Amino acid sequence: MVSAFIGAAFAQDDAEAARTQWRRVGDQLRPKVAKFAALMDEAEPDVLAYMTFPAAHRAKLRSTNPRERLNGEIKRRTEVVGIFPNEAAITRLVGAILLERNDEWAVQRARYMTLETIAPLSDDSIVGLTAMAA
Repeated sequence: MVSAFIGAAFAQDDAEAARTQWRRVGDQLRPKVAKFAALMDEAEPDVLAYMTFPAAHRAKLRSTNPRERLNGEIKRRTEVVGIFPNEAAITRLVGAILLERNDEWAVQRARYMTLETIAPLSDDSIVGLTAMAA
């Protein structure tokens, strides 16, 4: 039941509505489970941080699936090697995996966030220039 209440906060269209729903759930739970309500109060900024991004990015940010898939791929490919001769070998392999995944994400524009949609959110002038050049 608590999961359904909390899930309602994630279904909101804007950040303010999500915060209002989150606090409403915390207030309803406070009389019976004060410790959990206090945890909700403390976690609110972190849990709802993704709501500050544009709506197009939110579905991708609230899920950890892409990161978990990437970690699984790194684990799978490093277990094949078994024992690495030194730390530099691990760094090279994992770096190559990350570069490979970055290239895949770059060509799959519809699936992940693009540089063009991230550029307005960045303070980095290089990101802004790169997005304008594309």
